[in-house]
Amino acid sequence: MLKEIIKETTDAVAAAVSGVDDILGAVTDTVKHQVINVLKGTGEISGAGVEAVASVASGAIKGAGDVGASLTGVVTNTMSGVVKGANQVGGDVISAVRGGVEGIVTAVAETGGDVGGAAVSAVQGAIKAVGDIGANTADAAKAAVGGALDATTTLGGSAASTVRDALLSAAALPKELVESVIKGRDNKK
Repeated sequence: MLKEIIKETTDAVAAAVSGVDDILGAVTDTVKHQVINVLKGTGEISGAGVEAVASVASGAIKGAGDVGASLTGVVTNTMSGVVKGANQVGGDVISAVRGGVEGIVTAVAETGGDVGGAAVSAVQGAIKAVGDIGANTADAAKAAVGGALDATTTLGGSAASTVRDALLSAAALPKELVESVIKGRDNKK
């Protein structure tokens, strides 16, 4: 089912952005509708729902990459679509953020992109999108950082250190919050 979600979203994003002037708006709308569809199918954002949202985000990155769109803007707009979709169906937006960031970082790594830059853009996008709907941005930031770090556990190699370094050195992110999430994860190991 998750592979089907990724393929469906990849195809939908690639089709939506082909030949349009507002590529980023098309990404946001397409991701939002895909998230709404998968969350209606799973009922809520837990377990399978988080994985489904991660699959939508992953498919969005792959679809945008297929048509040569700039990943920085696509990452931010993917997070906006994830948050708007989860919010529209009354789902747990913070869990959706975690899944969305995880899917983004995984897809960027699989396509050979800059995982550190993608992680930072995804966290920034999550904070902005959650703030736009009036939800708790600190919780969103924690979930987003956690999602980025979760993705690195499956990626292996230097992905974990690349993402950690990028998150810690990003001037636009709350350094204390990023450090506390990393420290909390390290203490669980």
